[in-house]
Amino acid sequence: MNLHEMKYNDGARKDIKRLGRGQGSGQGKTAGKGHKGQNARSGGGVAIGFEGGQTPFYKRMPKRGFTNMNRREYAVVNIEALEKFDNGVTVTPELLKEAGIVKKQYDGVKILGNGTLTKKLTVNCNKISASAKAAIEKAGGKVEVL
Repeated sequence: MNLHEMKYNDGARKDIKRLGRGQGSGQGKTAGKGHKGQNARSGGGVAIGFEGGQTPFYKRMPKRGFTNMNRREYAVVNIEALEKFDNGVTVTPELLKEAGIVKKQYDGVKILGNGTLTKKLTVNCNKISASAKAAIEKAGGKVEVL
């Protein structure tokens, strides 16, 4: 098979509907838009959610909840993920990102205490849970909150 012999599969390509090309085409004169009215005009039609002047559904529904403008979001890391580092390493948010443990740092990194840690590490983070701090210190490491 050569490039000039290649064809599309049956049904893979569909001819476009050629509007306004004479009565014999079946889409002549009004080009499938009917006679006059809002939808026959250029740029015609109604906005998404418009209900003919009736109050739209999204406005009839009650508002709920609250968005805290000062919310801080942390990238979460369990101490079992820190097991991949060597003894004596200082674990920083940048190092966690390089190692692929954290995809985005958000407003900082928070260490949680799920799993076990056997290596002696110095951990620099923005937040840490009490159980994670205890586990790191039990393994002989140190915790520094940035």
